[in-house]
Amino acid sequence: MNLLRSSSATLWTALVLFQAPTSHAQAPASPPAQVLHAGQPMAGWQWRVTDFEGERLLDAPAITVPKPAQPRVPASVVQARRSGKDAADDAITLQFKDSWIAQLRLEPVKAATLDLREALRQGTLEFDLNIRELAQAGLKFKLGCGPDCERKVPYLALGRAAAGTGWRHVSLSLACFDRDGSDFSRVGLPFALEATGTGELAIANLRIVPQGQANTACPDYRTESVTPTPLMESWSMEWWLPRHEKKLAEIRAHREAGREVQVVFIGDSITQGWENEGRAAFERHFARYNAVALGFGGDHTENVLWRLQHGEIDGMAPKVAVLMIGTNNTGDRQEDPATTVAGIRRLIEEIAQRQPATRVLLLAIYPREEKPGVLRALNERINTQLAGLADQRRVFFLNLNRQLMQADGRLSADVMPDWLHLSEKGYDIVARSLTPTLEKLLQP
Repeated sequence: MNLLRSSSATLWTALVLFQAPTSHAQAPASPPAQVLHAGQPMAGWQWRVTDFEGERLLDAPAITVPKPAQPRVPASVVQARRSGKDAADDAITLQFKDSWIAQLRLEPVKAATLDLREALRQGTLEFDLNIRELAQAGLKFKLGCGPDCERKVPYLALGRAAAGTGWRHVSLSLACFDRDGSDFSRVGLPFALEATGTGELAIANLRIVPQGQANTACPDYRTESVTPTPLMESWSMEWWLPRHEKKLAEIRAHREAGREVQVVFIGDSITQGWENEGRAAFERHFARYNAVALGFGGDHTENVLWRLQHGEIDGMAPKVAVLMIGTNNTGDRQEDPATTVAGIRRLIEEIAQRQPATRVLLLAIYPREEKPGVLRALNERINTQLAGLADQRRVFFLNLNRQLMQADGRLSADVMPDWLHLSEKGYDIVARSLTPTLEKLLQP
Protein backbone atom coordinates (compact mmCIF):
# COMPACT_ATOMS: atom_id res chain seq x y z
CA MET A 1 0.00 0.00 0.00
CA ASN A 2 1.29 3.43 -0.91
CA LEU A 3 0.74 5.52 2.22
CA LEU A 4 1.89 8.66 0.50
CA ARG A 5 -0.77 8.27 -2.14
CA SER A 6 -3.48 7.71 0.47
CA SER A 7 -2.75 10.91 2.37
CA SER A 8 -4.55 14.13 1.54
CA ALA A 9 -1.95 16.62 0.39
CA THR A 10 -2.41 19.76 -1.65
CA LEU A 11 0.49 21.67 -3.14
CA TRP A 12 0.07 25.35 -2.28
CA THR A 13 1.81 27.52 -4.80
CA ALA A 14 1.88 31.24 -5.54
CA LEU A 15 -0.13 31.49 -8.76
CA VAL A 16 -0.19 35.25 -9.23
CA LEU A 17 2.84 36.35 -11.25
CA PHE A 18 3.73 39.89 -12.38
CA GLN A 19 4.03 40.37 -16.13
CA ALA A 20 5.91 43.47 -17.31
CA PRO A 21 4.16 45.54 -19.96
CA THR A 22 5.61 45.71 -23.46
CA SER A 23 6.87 49.25 -22.89
CA HIS A 24 10.22 50.04 -21.34
CA ALA A 25 8.64 50.32 -17.87
CA GLN A 26 10.35 47.98 -15.44
CA ALA A 27 8.60 45.53 -13.17
CA PRO A 28 8.52 46.54 -9.52
CA ALA A 29 11.06 44.78 -7.39
CA SER A 30 9.84 41.96 -5.17
CA PRO A 31 9.74 42.80 -1.47
CA PRO A 32 12.91 41.67 0.32
CA ALA A 33 12.95 38.42 2.25
CA GLN A 34 12.68 38.47 6.05
CA VAL A 35 15.88 36.71 7.11
CA LEU A 36 15.21 34.65 10.23
CA HIS A 37 18.59 32.93 10.44
CA ALA A 38 21.70 33.40 8.32
CA GLY A 39 24.66 32.22 10.33
CA GLN A 40 22.90 33.54 13.42
CA PRO A 41 19.31 34.37 14.33
CA MET A 42 17.95 37.80 13.46
CA ALA A 43 18.54 40.51 16.06
CA GLY A 44 16.42 40.11 19.16
CA TRP A 45 15.70 36.43 18.58
CA GLN A 46 17.25 33.20 19.84
CA TRP A 47 17.10 29.44 19.42
CA ARG A 48 15.59 27.27 22.14
CA VAL A 49 16.08 23.50 22.13
CA THR A 50 13.52 21.39 23.98
CA ASP A 51 12.95 17.81 25.00
CA PHE A 52 9.75 16.38 26.45
CA GLU A 53 10.99 17.16 29.96
CA GLY A 54 13.50 20.00 29.59
CA GLU A 55 14.81 22.86 27.51
CA ARG A 56 17.90 25.00 26.98
CA LEU A 57 18.94 27.96 24.87
CA LEU A 58 21.44 27.32 22.11
CA ASP A 59 23.88 29.68 23.82
CA ALA A 60 27.08 27.71 23.16
CA PRO A 61 28.62 25.94 20.17
CA ALA A 62 27.04 22.68 21.37
CA ILE A 63 24.44 21.99 24.05
CA THR A 64 22.56 19.07 25.59
CA VAL A 65 19.05 19.57 26.96
CA PRO A 66 19.15 18.88 30.73
CA LYS A 67 16.87 16.29 32.31
CA PRO A 68 14.94 16.49 35.57
CA ALA A 69 16.06 14.55 38.63
CA GLN A 70 13.44 11.86 38.00
CA PRO A 71 12.80 11.80 34.24
CA ARG A 72 9.83 9.99 32.77
CA VAL A 73 11.88 9.20 29.66
CA PRO A 74 15.38 8.58 31.03
CA ALA A 75 16.75 7.20 27.75
CA SER A 76 16.00 10.29 25.69
CA VAL A 77 18.83 12.63 24.67
CA VAL A 78 18.42 15.87 22.70
CA GLN A 79 21.46 17.85 21.55
CA ALA A 80 22.09 20.77 19.22
CA ARG A 81 25.22 22.33 17.82
CA ARG A 82 26.32 25.00 15.40
CA SER A 83 27.51 23.38 12.18
CA GLY A 84 28.35 24.30 8.63
CA LYS A 85 26.82 24.38 5.17
CA ASP A 86 28.37 27.20 3.13
CA ALA A 87 30.47 28.45 6.03
CA ALA A 88 31.90 26.96 9.20
CA ASP A 89 28.94 27.67 11.47
CA ASP A 90 26.05 28.90 9.33
CA ALA A 91 23.82 25.88 10.09
CA ILE A 92 22.31 24.23 13.17
CA THR A 93 22.34 20.48 13.70
CA LEU A 94 19.76 18.77 15.91
CA GLN A 95 20.40 15.25 17.22
CA PHE A 96 17.81 13.34 19.20
CA LYS A 97 17.58 9.84 20.59
CA ASP A 98 14.48 8.08 21.94
CA SER A 99 12.75 11.44 22.25
CA TRP A 100 9.01 11.80 22.67
CA ILE A 101 9.30 15.29 21.25
CA ALA A 102 12.43 17.32 20.40
CA GLN A 103 12.09 20.89 19.17
CA LEU A 104 14.28 23.62 17.74
CA ARG A 105 12.31 26.85 18.25
CA LEU A 106 13.06 30.39 17.11
CA GLU A 107 11.79 32.68 19.86
CA PRO A 108 12.16 36.34 20.82
CA VAL A 109 14.68 37.28 23.51
CA LYS A 110 12.04 39.62 24.95
CA ALA A 111 8.34 39.90 24.15
CA ALA A 112 8.24 40.50 20.40
CA THR A 113 6.30 39.35 17.36
CA LEU A 114 6.49 39.54 13.58
CA ASP A 115 3.74 40.89 11.35
CA LEU A 116 3.46 38.43 8.45
CA ARG A 117 0.11 39.56 7.06
CA GLU A 118 1.57 41.05 3.88
CA ALA A 119 3.45 37.83 3.16
CA LEU A 120 0.54 35.51 3.82
CA ARG A 121 -1.07 35.66 0.38
CA GLN A 122 1.93 34.65 -1.74
CA GLY A 123 4.65 34.18 0.86
CA THR A 124 6.72 31.12 1.68
CA LEU A 125 8.74 29.82 4.60
CA GLU A 126 12.04 28.69 3.11
CA PHE A 127 15.17 26.99 4.43
CA ASP A 128 17.88 24.51 3.52
CA LEU A 129 17.57 21.09 5.09
CA ASN A 130 20.00 18.20 5.42
CA ILE A 131 18.45 15.04 6.87
CA ARG A 132 21.18 12.64 7.89
CA GLU A 133 19.04 10.06 9.70
CA LEU A 134 15.27 9.74 10.00
CA ALA A 135 14.53 6.01 9.64
CA GLN A 136 13.22 5.82 13.22
CA ALA A 137 12.06 9.39 13.56
CA GLY A 138 9.31 11.77 12.60
CA LEU A 139 9.47 15.40 11.54
CA LYS A 140 7.10 18.38 11.39
CA PHE A 141 7.54 22.10 10.81
CA LYS A 142 5.62 24.65 12.86
CA LEU A 143 4.71 28.30 12.60
CA GLY A 144 2.88 30.51 15.06
CA CYS A 145 -0.48 31.89 13.97
CA GLY A 146 -1.18 34.35 16.78
CA PRO A 147 -1.43 34.13 20.57
CA ASP A 148 -1.79 30.53 21.78
CA CYS A 149 -1.81 29.30 18.19
CA GLU A 150 0.70 27.06 16.39
CA ARG A 151 0.23 25.10 13.16
CA LYS A 152 2.21 22.07 11.95
CA VAL A 153 3.05 20.63 8.55
CA PRO A 154 4.08 16.95 8.57
CA TYR A 155 7.27 15.95 6.77
CA LEU A 156 7.69 12.29 7.76
CA ALA A 157 7.39 10.55 4.39
CA LEU A 158 9.26 13.25 2.47
CA GLY A 159 11.88 13.45 5.19
CA ARG A 160 12.59 9.74 5.18
CA ALA A 161 12.87 9.78 1.40
CA ALA A 162 15.39 12.66 1.65
CA ALA A 163 17.55 11.06 4.35
CA GLY A 164 21.18 10.69 3.31
CA THR A 165 20.79 12.68 0.09
CA GLY A 166 22.45 15.88 1.34
CA TRP A 167 21.21 19.44 1.40
CA ARG A 168 17.92 20.37 -0.24
CA HIS A 169 15.88 23.55 -0.36
CA VAL A 170 12.42 23.43 1.25
CA SER A 171 9.78 26.02 0.50
CA LEU A 172 6.40 25.89 2.25
CA SER A 173 3.52 28.20 1.44
CA LEU A 174 2.54 30.30 4.44
CA ALA A 175 -1.01 29.31 3.55
CA CYS A 176 -0.15 25.86 4.93
CA PHE A 177 -0.25 27.42 8.40
CA ASP A 178 -3.33 29.60 7.94
CA ARG A 179 -6.82 28.87 9.26
CA ASP A 180 -9.94 30.87 9.96
CA GLY A 181 -9.22 32.98 13.02
CA SER A 182 -5.44 33.03 12.62
CA ASP A 183 -3.68 36.26 13.55
CA PHE A 184 -0.54 36.71 11.49
CA SER A 185 -0.12 40.27 12.73
CA ARG A 186 1.46 38.89 15.92
CA VAL A 187 3.58 35.84 15.19
CA GLY A 188 5.77 34.94 18.13
CA LEU A 189 7.04 31.69 16.62
CA PRO A 190 8.18 32.24 13.01
CA PHE A 191 9.70 28.75 12.86
CA ALA A 192 10.00 25.55 14.84
CA LEU A 193 11.20 22.11 13.92
CA GLU A 194 9.53 19.26 15.82
CA ALA A 195 10.99 15.75 15.79
CA THR A 196 10.28 12.45 17.51
CA GLY A 197 12.21 9.21 17.89
CA THR A 198 15.88 8.98 16.92
CA GLY A 199 17.53 10.98 14.17
CA GLU A 200 19.80 13.81 13.05
CA LEU A 201 19.25 16.77 10.73
CA ALA A 202 20.51 20.28 10.04
CA ILE A 203 18.94 23.53 8.83
CA ALA A 204 20.38 26.72 7.36
CA ASN A 205 19.35 29.92 5.56
CA LEU A 206 15.93 30.33 7.15
CA ARG A 207 13.74 33.13 5.81
CA ILE A 208 10.27 34.36 4.91
CA VAL A 209 9.92 35.20 1.21
CA PRO A 210 6.97 37.57 0.56
CA GLN A 211 6.50 36.37 -3.03
CA GLY A 212 7.83 32.84 -3.03
CA GLN A 213 7.25 29.61 -4.90
CA ALA A 214 6.32 26.59 -2.78
CA ASN A 215 7.96 23.28 -3.63
CA THR A 216 6.53 21.12 -0.83
CA ALA A 217 3.01 19.81 -0.33
CA CYS A 218 0.94 20.27 2.80
CA PRO A 219 -2.42 18.77 3.80
CA ASP A 220 -5.59 20.66 2.99
CA TYR A 221 -6.91 21.46 6.46
CA ARG A 222 -10.43 21.93 5.08
CA THR A 223 -10.75 18.25 4.15
CA GLU A 224 -8.08 16.54 6.28
CA SER A 225 -10.47 15.32 8.98
CA VAL A 226 -12.73 13.54 6.47
CA THR A 227 -10.11 12.09 4.12
CA PRO A 228 -9.35 8.48 5.14
CA THR A 229 -5.69 7.71 5.76
CA PRO A 230 -3.59 5.50 8.05
CA LEU A 231 -1.85 7.20 10.95
CA MET A 232 1.59 8.33 9.78
CA GLU A 233 3.75 9.13 12.78
CA SER A 234 7.27 7.89 13.48
CA TRP A 235 6.08 6.04 16.57
CA SER A 236 3.09 4.43 14.84
CA MET A 237 4.58 3.10 11.62
CA GLU A 238 5.64 -0.26 13.05
CA TRP A 239 2.51 -1.13 15.02
CA TRP A 240 -0.50 0.68 13.55
CA LEU A 241 -1.24 -1.56 10.56
CA PRO A 242 -0.35 -4.78 12.46
CA ARG A 243 -2.79 -3.72 15.19
CA HIS A 244 -5.46 -3.20 12.54
CA GLU A 245 -4.88 -6.74 11.28
CA LYS A 246 -4.97 -8.05 14.85
CA LYS A 247 -8.35 -6.41 15.42
CA LEU A 248 -9.73 -7.96 12.24
CA ALA A 249 -8.56 -11.34 13.54
CA GLU A 250 -10.22 -10.68 16.92
CA ILE A 251 -13.54 -9.98 15.23
CA ARG A 252 -13.12 -13.09 13.08
CA ALA A 253 -12.48 -15.21 16.16
CA HIS A 254 -15.70 -14.01 17.79
CA ARG A 255 -17.65 -14.83 14.64
CA GLU A 256 -16.12 -18.27 14.19
CA ALA A 257 -16.79 -19.11 17.85
CA GLY A 258 -20.43 -18.04 17.49
CA ARG A 259 -20.07 -15.17 19.97
CA GLU A 260 -22.27 -12.15 19.29
CA VAL A 261 -20.39 -8.85 19.62
CA GLN A 262 -23.05 -6.57 21.08
CA VAL A 263 -20.89 -3.53 21.84
CA VAL A 264 -17.93 -2.00 20.06
CA PHE A 265 -15.86 0.92 21.36
CA ILE A 266 -14.28 3.11 18.66
CA GLY A 267 -11.66 5.78 19.27
CA ASP A 268 -8.05 6.70 19.98
CA SER A 269 -5.60 5.98 22.82
CA ILE A 270 -8.27 6.59 25.44
CA THR A 271 -10.32 3.78 23.91
CA GLN A 272 -7.19 1.64 23.53
CA GLY A 273 -6.66 2.12 27.25
CA TRP A 274 -9.56 -0.25 27.95
CA GLU A 275 -6.98 -2.97 27.18
CA ASN A 276 -4.48 -1.60 29.72
CA GLU A 277 -5.35 0.63 32.68
CA GLY A 278 -9.04 0.05 32.01
CA ARG A 279 -8.88 -3.73 31.62
CA ALA A 280 -10.39 -4.58 35.00
CA ALA A 281 -13.31 -2.16 34.55
CA PHE A 282 -13.85 -3.42 31.01
CA GLU A 283 -14.06 -7.01 32.22
CA ARG A 284 -16.48 -6.13 35.01
CA HIS A 285 -18.85 -4.03 32.95
CA PHE A 286 -18.56 -4.91 29.27
CA ALA A 287 -17.12 -8.41 28.80
CA ARG A 288 -20.61 -9.87 29.13
CA TYR A 289 -21.43 -8.18 25.83
CA ASN A 290 -18.40 -9.67 24.03
CA ALA A 291 -17.33 -6.05 23.64
CA VAL A 292 -14.47 -5.15 21.29
CA ALA A 293 -12.26 -2.07 21.83
CA LEU A 294 -11.16 -0.54 18.52
CA GLY A 295 -8.91 2.14 19.99
CA PHE A 296 -5.63 3.20 18.35
CA GLY A 297 -3.28 5.61 20.10
CA GLY A 298 -2.77 8.86 18.20
CA ASP A 299 -5.74 8.47 15.87
CA HIS A 300 -7.58 11.42 14.39
CA THR A 301 -11.00 11.23 12.76
CA GLU A 302 -9.50 10.46 9.34
CA ASN A 303 -7.50 7.54 10.72
CA VAL A 304 -10.60 5.99 12.28
CA LEU A 305 -12.42 6.47 8.98
CA TRP A 306 -9.70 4.52 7.18
CA ARG A 307 -10.04 1.68 9.69
CA LEU A 308 -13.81 1.53 9.33
CA GLN A 309 -13.50 1.45 5.56
CA HIS A 310 -11.04 -1.42 5.83
CA GLY A 311 -13.21 -3.84 7.71
CA GLU A 312 -13.04 -3.07 11.42
CA ILE A 313 -16.81 -3.10 11.94
CA ASP A 314 -17.60 -5.62 9.23
CA GLY A 315 -18.29 -9.26 10.01
CA MET A 316 -20.33 -8.51 13.13
CA ALA A 317 -23.58 -6.78 14.01
CA PRO A 318 -23.10 -4.76 17.21
CA LYS A 319 -26.17 -3.33 18.84
CA VAL A 320 -24.25 -0.27 20.09
CA ALA A 321 -21.10 1.49 18.91
CA VAL A 322 -19.59 3.77 21.56
CA LEU A 323 -17.68 6.48 19.70
CA MET A 324 -15.28 9.03 21.17
CA ILE A 325 -12.69 10.72 18.94
CA GLY A 326 -11.29 14.18 18.27
CA THR A 327 -8.86 15.12 21.03
CA ASN A 328 -5.89 14.45 18.70
CA ASN A 329 -7.46 16.67 16.03
CA THR A 330 -7.32 19.34 18.72
CA GLY A 331 -3.96 18.52 20.28
CA ASP A 332 -2.00 17.92 17.10
CA ARG A 333 -3.56 20.52 14.83
CA GLN A 334 -5.56 22.93 17.00
CA GLU A 335 -8.21 22.23 14.43
CA ASP A 336 -11.30 24.34 13.92
CA PRO A 337 -14.00 22.56 15.97
CA ALA A 338 -16.33 22.58 12.96
CA THR A 339 -13.74 20.62 10.97
CA THR A 340 -13.40 18.02 13.72
CA VAL A 341 -17.18 17.73 14.00
CA ALA A 342 -17.34 17.18 10.24
CA GLY A 343 -14.93 14.26 10.70
CA ILE A 344 -17.05 12.78 13.49
CA ARG A 345 -20.23 13.21 11.46
CA ARG A 346 -18.53 11.36 8.61
CA LEU A 347 -17.72 8.48 10.99
CA ILE A 348 -21.36 8.26 12.08
CA GLU A 349 -22.37 8.08 8.42
CA GLU A 350 -19.84 5.32 7.76
CA ILE A 351 -21.12 3.29 10.71
CA ALA A 352 -24.71 3.72 9.48
CA GLN A 353 -23.75 2.60 6.00
CA ARG A 354 -21.99 -0.54 7.23
CA GLN A 355 -24.17 -1.31 10.26
CA PRO A 356 -27.60 0.29 9.70
CA ALA A 357 -29.14 -1.37 12.77
CA THR A 358 -26.37 -0.23 15.15
CA ARG A 359 -27.08 2.58 17.58
CA VAL A 360 -24.25 5.07 18.09
CA LEU A 361 -23.52 6.35 21.57
CA LEU A 362 -21.46 9.47 20.93
CA LEU A 363 -19.38 10.50 23.94
CA ALA A 364 -18.24 14.05 24.58
CA ILE A 365 -14.48 14.40 24.24
CA TYR A 366 -12.97 14.19 27.70
CA PRO A 367 -11.37 17.25 29.31
CA ARG A 368 -7.61 17.69 28.99
CA GLU A 369 -5.05 19.97 30.66
CA GLU A 370 -4.95 20.19 34.44
CA LYS A 371 -7.06 23.34 34.39
CA PRO A 372 -9.07 24.95 31.60
CA GLY A 373 -6.80 26.05 28.76
CA VAL A 374 -6.69 26.50 25.00
CA LEU A 375 -6.98 22.81 24.09
CA ARG A 376 -9.75 22.07 26.56
CA ALA A 377 -11.67 25.06 25.26
CA LEU A 378 -11.44 23.71 21.71
CA ASN A 379 -12.73 20.33 22.87
CA GLU A 380 -15.63 21.98 24.67
CA ARG A 381 -16.58 23.82 21.49
CA ILE A 382 -16.57 20.48 19.69
CA ASN A 383 -18.75 18.93 22.38
CA THR A 384 -21.30 21.71 22.08
CA GLN A 385 -21.70 20.90 18.40
CA LEU A 386 -21.65 17.12 18.94
CA ALA A 387 -24.81 17.31 21.03
CA GLY A 388 -26.60 18.49 17.90
CA LEU A 389 -25.71 15.28 16.03
CA ALA A 390 -27.90 13.18 18.31
CA ASP A 391 -31.31 12.39 16.82
CA GLN A 392 -32.40 10.22 19.79
CA ARG A 393 -33.31 7.43 17.38
CA ARG A 394 -30.04 6.07 16.10
CA VAL A 395 -27.48 8.54 17.49
CA PHE A 396 -27.31 9.42 21.20
CA PHE A 397 -25.00 11.84 23.02
CA LEU A 398 -23.56 11.45 26.51
CA ASN A 399 -21.28 13.88 28.34
CA LEU A 400 -19.36 12.33 31.24
CA ASN A 401 -16.94 15.19 31.75
CA ARG A 402 -18.29 16.43 35.07
CA GLN A 403 -17.68 13.00 36.57
CA LEU A 404 -14.00 13.25 35.55
CA MET A 405 -13.35 16.75 36.91
CA GLN A 406 -13.15 18.23 40.36
CA ALA A 407 -15.71 20.81 41.45
CA ASP A 408 -13.42 23.69 40.41
CA GLY A 409 -12.93 22.30 36.90
CA ARG A 410 -9.43 20.98 37.50
CA LEU A 411 -8.35 17.45 36.73
CA SER A 412 -6.84 15.29 39.43
CA ALA A 413 -3.72 13.19 38.91
CA ASP A 414 -5.42 10.10 40.31
CA VAL A 415 -8.01 10.22 37.50
CA MET A 416 -5.90 11.62 34.65
CA PRO A 417 -2.20 11.33 35.56
CA ASP A 418 -0.96 13.16 32.45
CA TRP A 419 -4.02 15.43 32.15
CA LEU A 420 -5.18 13.50 29.06
CA HIS A 421 -5.30 9.72 29.61
CA LEU A 422 -7.31 7.89 32.24
CA SER A 423 -5.95 5.97 35.19
CA GLU A 424 -7.48 2.73 36.46
CA LYS A 425 -9.68 4.88 38.69
CA GLY A 426 -10.65 7.04 35.74
CA TYR A 427 -11.74 4.06 33.68
CA ASP A 428 -13.79 2.76 36.59
CA ILE A 429 -15.58 6.13 36.81
CA VAL A 430 -16.32 6.05 33.08
CA ALA A 431 -17.51 2.43 33.11
CA ARG A 432 -19.89 2.98 36.02
CA SER A 433 -21.22 6.25 34.54
CA LEU A 434 -21.62 4.80 31.07
CA THR A 435 -23.34 1.52 32.00
CA PRO A 436 -26.91 2.79 32.68
CA THR A 437 -27.15 4.50 29.28
CA LEU A 438 -25.54 1.56 27.51
CA GLU A 439 -27.97 -0.90 29.06
CA LYS A 440 -30.93 1.16 27.82
CA LEU A 441 -29.57 1.28 24.29
CA LEU A 442 -29.02 -2.47 24.27
CA GLN A 443 -32.72 -3.05 24.79
CA PRO A 444 -34.76 -3.90 21.67
